[in-house]
Amino acid sequence: MRLDRLTRAQVVVTGARQGRPNRPAGTCPFCPGGQEAPEPYDVRWFPNRWTPLGRDRAEVLLYSPEHSLALWQLGVEWVRKVVDLWVDRTVAMGALAGVAYVLLFENRGAEVGATIDHPHGQAYAFDEVPQAPLRELTLGRCALCETPPGRTVVSESGPWRAWCPEASAWAFELRVAPSGHIQSLPALDDGQRTALAEVLVDALARLDQLFDAPMPYMLWWHQRPSDAGEWPLAHLHAHIAPLLRAPGTPRFVAAGELGSGVYFNPVSPEDAAARLRALPGA
Repeated sequence: MRLDRLTRAQVVVTGARQGRPNRPAGTCPFCPGGQEAPEPYDVRWFPNRWTPLGRDRAEVLLYSPEHSLALWQLGVEWVRKVVDLWVDRTVAMGALAGVAYVLLFENRGAEVGATIDHPHGQAYAFDEVPQAPLRELTLGRCALCETPPGRTVVSESGPWRAWCPEASAWAFELRVAPSGHIQSLPALDDGQRTALAEVLVDALARLDQLFDAPMPYMLWWHQRPSDAGEWPLAHLHAHIAPLLRAPGTPRFVAAGELGSGVYFNPVSPEDAAARLRALPGA
């Protein structure tokens, strides 16, 4: 881990990952019988062979043995198994010595760097709270409680809501959070886990229906750190950043935005929410 002296950005230099395989053309290693899944399974996790953070600090999470299905296509009952897997890995990795933060995430589609077309996510265990969640945790107030979503809500189930943030950086960006101040995935009760599965299935289905094609996206969870701190402002939520702004047209984040730190979204969140709500969902 290095810190850029000018920008203060954290960078992990991990040269060994340069040689990792890219989109294998033969047998999928994540399908049952493959290299990483030799036995039948429902959901599964295993250590990432090409870890960027050291031994036991990076895992691959397999959502299903079905190779060609997106997360939402697995259905509510199966996605509930994925939620339980997220909970399990948050607890297990958070209990490792020196781990301060567990980040769960998914890169869906070759356009955002996914190297294997099989429904899966990843988990990283950091020895300190990374900068992005740390900014949210040190605002002095809970922004999710202070400013609940209004007319940009896209999907709801129980306490869970998916909505387009009022200052979305990505076209059709979604945020997913419970209305109550729940701090982490392990804090969810049985009903809240099922409601989360329902919202995820519906919201992600709408993204795929938007342009009648699979939507490449990045999804990541922010939750309470795993260290001994109190972190009263931690409010569990997911960020979903879809790549496309129009059919076949990526929304690139380029020099004007990276150079200024100001994002220019070509689709208003209100219009994005209205378009997503108009779709049948799942």
